[in-house]
Amino acid sequence: MQHIVCYSGGETSGIVAVEVAARYGPENVILINHDINPWVEHWDIKRFKAEVADYLGIPITYANMAGWDQKDQFDVCMEAKAFKVGVHPLCTNRLKTAPFHKWLAETYPVEPGSCRDDVTIYYGFEAGETARVERRRIILRAKGYQTCFPLAEWPDLISSTMDVGIEPPVTYEIWKHANCAGCLRAGQQHWYVVYCRRPDVWVKAKHAEDVIGYSILRVNNKPMFLRELEPKFAAMQKLGIQADEKTKPATFWAQAKKLLGTRPLEDISGCSAI
Repeated sequence: MQHIVCYSGGETSGIVAVEVAARYGPENVILINHDINPWVEHWDIKRFKAEVADYLGIPITYANMAGWDQKDQFDVCMEAKAFKVGVHPLCTNRLKTAPFHKWLAETYPVEPGSCRDDVTIYYGFEAGETARVERRRIILRAKGYQTCFPLAEWPDLISSTMDVGIEPPVTYEIWKHANCAGCLRAGQQHWYVVYCRRPDVWVKAKHAEDVIGYSILRVNNKPMFLRELEPKFAAMQKLGIQADEKTKPATFWAQAKKLLGTRPLEDISGCSAI
């Protein structure tokens, strides 16, 4: 039996790697990762991945998109002239899903209409992510593979990789997840943090919107371009509204609305709308 851990670099994927290796032995575990351009994947996420793998004595197996070290999420979207396919960000497919399915089909092929009983694929989805769990289970079952979600299905797991002496990525001090800076799944709060902390990513994201002709975000179910949000974000930054994702969105925006009040945004930011 081969136990394949989808090893994203987030702490939950590290917990799953530790638990699967403890249960089945590291010699039977594969840590499959998709390296992301270091311009948008924080260096400490890469440190975390390497430390967990070294602790377990399991080399990381990479299934990378061609040109991963040259292209980021904006580049692949500009090439495809779209940010999403349906409701799903196109970058996830290009950077992760398609390379993984290609590696899986080549490494553990499945005869049409059959199912492999010698391969199980593990994800770090949590108990509250029931829709995400079922969607992934259905997709991989249709391709002939078994899945397991230890954080949702196994009892008595470690609560953090700190339990085995490994610090989670420092990105959690600011961001909610260990995703790319400028995540195309994220909402306004994430993009306010990008505006304040990664202005280089903000500029490229605006350029991508110009090239594609559509917005990354929808606000009140309507397209909202980043350029349109700049006056508000500039005013929020001027008022000292903390740029992180640690506050729940409803609380964050209630506090921002109270501080912004009814004054014109240009009066607060000290500049004209960009």
